[in-house]
Amino acid sequence: MQMPKPLIKFLSWFDNSHVKETDNVGEAIDWLRVIPFVLMHLACLFVLVVGWSPIALWVAFFSYGIRMFAITAFYHRYFSHKAFKTSRVCQFLFALLGATATQRGPIWWASHHRRHHRYSDKDQDIHSPRHGFLWSHMGWFLCLKHFNTRESWVRDLLKYPELRWLDRFDIIMPILYAFGLLGLGNWLGSAYPELNTSGWQMVIWGYFISSIVLIHCTLFVNSLAHVWGNQRYVTEDDSRNNLFIALVTLGEGWHNNHHHYPVSARQGFFWWEIDISYYILKLMAMVGLIWDLQPVPKQRLTSDLIVKESSI
Repeated sequence: MQMPKPLIKFLSWFDNSHVKETDNVGEAIDWLRVIPFVLMHLACLFVLVVGWSPIALWVAFFSYGIRMFAITAFYHRYFSHKAFKTSRVCQFLFALLGATATQRGPIWWASHHRRHHRYSDKDQDIHSPRHGFLWSHMGWFLCLKHFNTRESWVRDLLKYPELRWLDRFDIIMPILYAFGLLGLGNWLGSAYPELNTSGWQMVIWGYFISSIVLIHCTLFVNSLAHVWGNQRYVTEDDSRNNLFIALVTLGEGWHNNHHHYPVSARQGFFWWEIDISYYILKLMAMVGLIWDLQPVPKQRLTSDLIVKESSI
């Protein structure tokens, strides 16, 4: 007996395997399935109830930074582009951390991103601003058509059962992360009452507010970084370099650089282009957690320039 569609949608919040063929469906927003995404935004309004404290702001800032690093350095530069190497244990640990950012699993993320590079700003690019700014920012992943992983793009990642499990049950890590913050806030409120915090204050700031800001700053790379900024290289797409986006995404804003040479572990090609994720990756390489960081070949720094830059 086939399950009712509303029940299937509900179960898909927790187990992605309940969503089957999606290639032939339309691109309308799948409102029932994306209710959790909407509720995450609404939950931020509870800040009016729980208030704020300095410790809550610091936890929110740290929560944002460490998870943004997991997205930009591992989901993007490692899983999507293989810009460096690491052990299977380290790979999985940062996959778990990246999943707490509530941006689905690493295989799903990488599959869509690799397709984006193959068809950047062409008709087949599923999140080009040429199809509309709001569509490129978030409409593309709110529709059912792009819910499933494009396995043909990520066959190298499918050999890891732990990553496939994480992709299937990607909601588990955000839930565990939120409960961890709830426990932290309850403990801090009890052990250090002078901090004026609580479990729910920590959840609202450390998970909901931090996650929503993180998600939209990541999505700026799809939307704003293809319409706002400067182009150094001819890349046959609309990618831009943008300092603001680079700062809020720990280095992802040097997007024209990235589209010029995607496999580099460094996206800020020059010393004045701040790339915090790359600096952390260099530290990780120094202690042996990762290795073989892919550099930008010297000839690629000056090839396909739109305008010869005197500072290069």
